[in-house]
Amino acid sequence: MPARTPAPPGPSPALPLVVTADPVLLDDLLRLAAVSGTEVDVAADPAAARSRYPQAPLVLIGADQAAACRRARLPRHERVVVVSHEPIAPTAWDVARSIGAQHVAVLPTAEPWLADLFGQPPGPPSAGRVLAVLGGRGGAGASTLAAGLAVTAVREGQRTLLLDADPLGGGLDLVLGWEDVDGLRWAAIAEAGDQVDPSALLRALPRRGDLVLLSYGRAAAQPVPPEAMAITMEVARDRRDLTVVDLPRHLDGAAVTALEAADRAYLIVPAELRATAAAARVATAARLHCQHLSVVVRGPSPGRLKAREVARSLGLPLAGSLRPEQALCHGLERGHAPTAEGRGPLAELCRRLLKDRTDAATAEAA
Repeated sequence: MPARTPAPPGPSPALPLVVTADPVLLDDLLRLAAVSGTEVDVAADPAAARSRYPQAPLVLIGADQAAACRRARLPRHERVVVVSHEPIAPTAWDVARSIGAQHVAVLPTAEPWLADLFGQPPGPPSAGRVLAVLGGRGGAGASTLAAGLAVTAVREGQRTLLLDADPLGGGLDLVLGWEDVDGLRWAAIAEAGDQVDPSALLRALPRRGDLVLLSYGRAAAQPVPPEAMAITMEVARDRRDLTVVDLPRHLDGAAVTALEAADRAYLIVPAELRATAAAARVATAARLHCQHLSVVVRGPSPGRLKAREVARSLGLPLAGSLRPEQALCHGLERGHAPTAEGRGPLAELCRRLLKDRTDAATAEAA
């Protein structure tokens, strides 16, 4: 019988994930996995499942945990099955749909189908990649770095989505100089909730060429439902080469959903003692949701604090450092998008981060 594995300590291959606290149902699912020669990972509830959920090639959720998974707002997943021993009520079907389940399997009738499902290899992963950017303190420059990465990616021929997930930020439309570009903002997406039409989403957003933007408008920002963020991230992976997300320092449900979907996250920190202390708190929260977190250190440093010292203090890999760039500050005030000219320290850093990301993705696929 397959082993009931705890969370893996290292980068071992992801296993199908079973989420249930029902011992009878669990025994049946372990038996079916054994028939197909498959080991599985087991979580008793969504809290235990959260860190393993995005990477699992297949997720089977017991009917006893379906409502809890909906309340926990786990990230969207492409292969989810709700499993029960009894035919479920019509209201339970609504719960299953709300967590993205493609099927509801009732045992013992569905046992042969489930055994075959366990043995099927996962489909090819979505090609799109996701990068997230957080500020170590207010005004650290996260929005500028996120916009610079997106603009640079488009210059390199990538279809890119720039996504503003910070409701208290100034708005990425201002960073790009796009405040007059027509298209939906987050207020309309938030109002639609989990009824967002994936096929129409990208067409409705502000865009110029291969760069698409989803940002907050000037009105008071409404909270974004995590379900709407999950659908947005799913569309982004399917239809964009790269998505760059500008995250808030205080992670709400939507920000957690976006961060858990990210392949890599960058924490930008000014080279200052107090900024480093503040960034330590942000790093602690972000590490819970993204294992590939590194730091970008922004100069100048009034106390001559070195970038490697900041990274070492935070216990994070150093992704790069950023020299002061006066022309960039002047350009932002005039509505000029960061890195639009392809010159300067920020443009150089963005090109290197994107190259590192591409090299890492190639290595993971090899």
